Amino acid sequence: MSDAPVLLFDSGIGGLTVLREARVLLPERRFVYVADDAGFPYGGWSEDALSERIVRLFGQLIAEYRPAICIIACNTASTLVLEPLRKAFPEMQFVGTVPAIKPAAECTRSGLVSVLATPGTVRRTYTRDLIQSFASQCHVRLVGSENLAGLAERYIRGDSIDPQDILAEIEPCFVDQNGRKTDIVVLACTHYPFLANRYRSLAPWPVDWLDPAEAIARRAKSLLPVSDGVSEVPDIAVFTSAEPDFAIRRLMSGFGLQFVATQD
Repeated sequence: MSDAPVLLFDSGIGGLTVLREARVLLPERRFVYVADDAGFPYGGWSEDALSERIVRLFGQLIAEYRPAICIIACNTASTLVLEPLRKAFPEMQFVGTVPAIKPAAECTRSGLVSVLATPGTVRRTYTRDLIQSFASQCHVRLVGSENLAGLAERYIRGDSIDPQDILAEIEPCFVDQNGRKTDIVVLACTHYPFLANRYRSLAPWPVDWLDPAEAIARRAKSLLPVSDGVSEVPDIAVFTSAEPDFAIRRLMSGFGLQFVATQD
């Protein structure tokens, strides 16, 4: 399995933030990036329908690409389907993306932490269990953004974004309570780091924006066998839509990904 690819799955382009870090730590590996853009955004799906869709997709993807490991670079999907995937494919290793609540609780100085996530991630029992297990001593505000993932997708495509639209999504993260202020905001969606510079310029005060991409890449590396050499097979991008538009194809090319097929 040392020459098998790393399969990296997301609802859209957000997982590219994880791919960027994974390539740094795993330069010898080849990658298959899967964007379920036909299903994006996941927030509108019922839990049962979304779980069934993702498990079905992975049945096809594992059979076709035979990956060494699968990274679920999506908080919404990970908090819902990690266990169903592990049950359906016990021979495969899955690395999920869950809100970085534990490191936030360990690093906060004020005790005020916000988790900026999709509404689906905010609703999950999984997320609330993380808070109970690792951050019970903190005040954790869960902020479910309806629009930020879509704004990030537009931004990375090169569209113009009104700063006030971004501010409206992040402003609820900032709590000023009895002289203490929020000092850490957990970015609990892999789309969100694309707008990190905008957050810093718009924030009411400086905070640490916690991006889990590097930790995900480190976890994947720890589970992989040592590769025999650098792969010369190009990295590829797979989409579930009939045909991704020109902006997305150009973006994938900029990340060194060859568009090869659609899958649904």
